[in-house]
Amino acid sequence: MLTGRVIGRATATAKHPSLAGWRLLLVQTLDIDGNADGFPELVIDQLGCGKDDLVLLTSDGAAVREMVGADNTPIRWATMGVLDEDQVSPRKKK
Repeated sequence: MLTGRVIGRATATAKHPSLAGWRLLLVQTLDIDGNADGFPELVIDQLGCGKDDLVLLTSDGAAVREMVGADNTPIRWATMGVLDEDQVSPRKKK
């Protein structure tokens, strides 16, 4: 699992049938200090997350396949929770 920040929504005029009805988000993964870590990921969302939300992500293939109800889905990432920013603070640098 990783944390990430929602940077926007994605739309598709054509997409895999397993993704019909799913909200697609673009999420920037974060390192332990809250800095961008790698490229943004395309994520399915069932929680109603919005821009700038801090989210918990999973890349567990079995969990994502179960969510969408298809064994051949091309999606890898899904939101698992929304983090309360007041309770999450970056590690203090020494």
